[in-house]
Amino acid sequence: MMSKSYTNLLDLASGNFPAMGKEFKERRRMPRAMSVPGMISELDDTQSVSSDNPSAASNDRIIIVANHLPLKGKRKEDNQGWSFSWNEDSLLLQLKDGFPEDMEVLYVGSLRVDVDPSEQDDVSQYLLEKFNCVPAFLPPDVMEKFYDGFCKRQLWPLFHYMLPLSSDKCQRFERSYWEAYVLANKLFFQKVVEIISPEDDYIWIHDYHLMVLPTFIRRRFNRVKIGFFLHSPFPSSEMYRTLPVREEILKALLNSDIIGFHTFDYARHFLSCCSRMLGLEYQSKRGYLGLEYYGRTISIKIMPVGVHMGRIESVMKMTDEESKVRELKQVYEGKTVLLGVDDLDIFKGINLKILAMEQMLRQHPKWQGIAVLIQIVNPPRGRGIHLDEIRDEIQESCSRINRVYGRPGYQPIVFIDRSVPITEKVAYYRIAECVVVTAVRDGMNLIPYEYIACRQGISDSESCTDLSERKKSMLVISEFIGCSPSLSGAIRVNPWNVETTAEAMNEAISMKDEEKQLRHEKHYRYVSTHDVAYWSRSFLQDMERACADLLRKRCWGIGLSFGFRVVALDPNFRKLSIDPMVSAYKRARSRAILLDYDGTVMPQYSISKSPTQEVISTLNTLCADPKNVVFIVSGRGRDSLGKWFTPCEKLGIAAEHGYLWRWSQSEEWEICGKSSDFAWMQIAEPVMKQYTEATDGSSIEKKESALVWQYRDAFLGFGSSQAKEMLDHLEGVLANEPVAVKSGHFIVEVKPQDVSKGLVAEKIFSTMAERGRQADFVLCVGDDRSDEDMFEVISGAMSSNILATNCSVYACTVGQKPSKAKYYVDDSSEVISMLESLALESEEDSGSP
Repeated sequence: MMSKSYTNLLDLASGNFPAMGKEFKERRRMPRAMSVPGMISELDDTQSVSSDNPSAASNDRIIIVANHLPLKGKRKEDNQGWSFSWNEDSLLLQLKDGFPEDMEVLYVGSLRVDVDPSEQDDVSQYLLEKFNCVPAFLPPDVMEKFYDGFCKRQLWPLFHYMLPLSSDKCQRFERSYWEAYVLANKLFFQKVVEIISPEDDYIWIHDYHLMVLPTFIRRRFNRVKIGFFLHSPFPSSEMYRTLPVREEILKALLNSDIIGFHTFDYARHFLSCCSRMLGLEYQSKRGYLGLEYYGRTISIKIMPVGVHMGRIESVMKMTDEESKVRELKQVYEGKTVLLGVDDLDIFKGINLKILAMEQMLRQHPKWQGIAVLIQIVNPPRGRGIHLDEIRDEIQESCSRINRVYGRPGYQPIVFIDRSVPITEKVAYYRIAECVVVTAVRDGMNLIPYEYIACRQGISDSESCTDLSERKKSMLVISEFIGCSPSLSGAIRVNPWNVETTAEAMNEAISMKDEEKQLRHEKHYRYVSTHDVAYWSRSFLQDMERACADLLRKRCWGIGLSFGFRVVALDPNFRKLSIDPMVSAYKRARSRAILLDYDGTVMPQYSISKSPTQEVISTLNTLCADPKNVVFIVSGRGRDSLGKWFTPCEKLGIAAEHGYLWRWSQSEEWEICGKSSDFAWMQIAEPVMKQYTEATDGSSIEKKESALVWQYRDAFLGFGSSQAKEMLDHLEGVLANEPVAVKSGHFIVEVKPQDVSKGLVAEKIFSTMAERGRQADFVLCVGDDRSDEDMFEVISGAMSSNILATNCSVYACTVGQKPSKAKYYVDDSSEVISMLESLALESEEDSGSP
């Protein structure tokens, strides 16, 4: 049986979901620890569960969700059941050190071993009770398409800057892989639902395998606290935009409260994608980067992960490791060891490193017979692309170099192509003079950190007495890896340039010991203080800060599939109810109705900008009511507004944000502002023309009181960049002029400081009061930033006695978004319906005896 939410995904990823689910069988589900009223089985996944109900749990708890659980599993010797233990090398296990001691940690993820369906319930119960782990069992066909398909053959290469330019070189996008990815994320979500207490728990999702999981969780629990950390690079927008499901993934990630990246470059690329594809702009507030998204602020966290110092020290204390160090020292006595430790994949640049070693031996013959590059290759984590070709290429290079430069008792390249235990790996770190990392693209890479910690050694160790050996180290690292910015003492290289890499390797091992020690000390101070506990503690603190604001707001979900998002607004902000407003309108004796034009009375994206006959008729009916004062308050010029509203003789018009206004068609236009000197236009217009010539699709609109540069038809990313640059430029050259430079929706506007819609609203209310018609009913509707000035003035007008003390105020914005107004309507059609309701009441009132 397929759930409704399962089928709802078909509008996003149509295809063979039902076929992929054939192997699912109804199984007994483990007991849940949820505090939401009602059984989960009774709830449809498409529903949003209100999180206004108090939770039964009071202690903070965090749920860590990742592709794999931090467990090792193997069959018992009698083949009766399973034996599990913690994987001490797992980052997910190590990050617990950064959490408060009383914080409970639960894990959700898959196992690295295949458990028979008949055993899965028992294994699940055992892992929950003994390890606080909830395993997600993915059917084999789903796992293959999800992990080996979409993750490893599509997302992973793209995030490492590899495009599928030809089908024989790289896996092109396959819809069935994407469907499996969505389904796998949904299965992880179902496991999260089984254990979550939505009011209390924090959820921390890890890496690109689960990038759409935040949407599944947010659809069910609007206020749940979600953090996401990406452990891989995030590509530039030029690369990322080639992904056919680019917007779905971006929107899914934006259902998190905080999104973390290792470096600023990765974060910058993500923000650029949000700007170019979703039209979102980020802001920096008190040092924190944030994206405004439907009233929510998504925090952007930049913090590279660290290593677990305690784990490294515990390995170094093992006796078998010390014997391995002595063995390796004997084998490589009199040699200078350079070390490489890499996974076997196309982005680690292993062969580039080997070619650089060959170049160093050629250019600096003094190292022949002395320098040895030990290259350890970890087994691949999945079915990566071109693995056989990479291995063959490396082995061919090693054989050739060893033939040319090798001699009895000496091989310049030692290639170790097997799984190396951590104790043995640490021993290699201890004897290496330099670690070389030449990855052409890597998310973080903790090998340099591990090497530095191992070279420092253990302060209380009796077996290691050579302090000078332990406390110096050198690094030659690629500038394209995540840890590069934090290791300022390393020699950074472009791994594609084999010659400069070879020179860097020579420089590293030729450097004086005193310089090596200074660089090592600098690195060790950073590595020891910015360990994995520091990283997780910092992320949790920022997640608490990012989630706090959401808890103070009213939230509800809108949108289907991966277009789903949560709108978060002030608790007092609500949709305008027509009936109470009509009742207040009917009771009032003097009414003020202020209406914006574009986006309010007229749809924002309408090609024809002139008002319809329906709008003209409705406005005339309202203006004919002697109790009403009706104004159009717009940023447009008086010529166009005067022409369009010629049939509305009694309609008031405030043009150019209120700089020019008239009470009715029979009265003359007046200047509301005090400004009369517009010499500043001669300064601003040439600047705007300069940017217009350089920005295709932009234009300048010259008004009587203002200049507007609009870039709606320009290339989005470039237009936004030019607008920011122009804003800074204009603010600089106009610093001593009585003008305001403001940005709006695809515009940059320069206008007098004493002109705003708020001031004209205040003028209208004051004039009504002077004429003995103090308003006791105000309706003000707008959709733009400039309309917020009106809303702000209205909120303070009652205290200044220009409105009646019993005035009914309806300040209303168009669209569900943060606003100083207390009400909203969905679109301009609702505005027209609302005005028609008021016009109907006026007609009935005028027809009564």
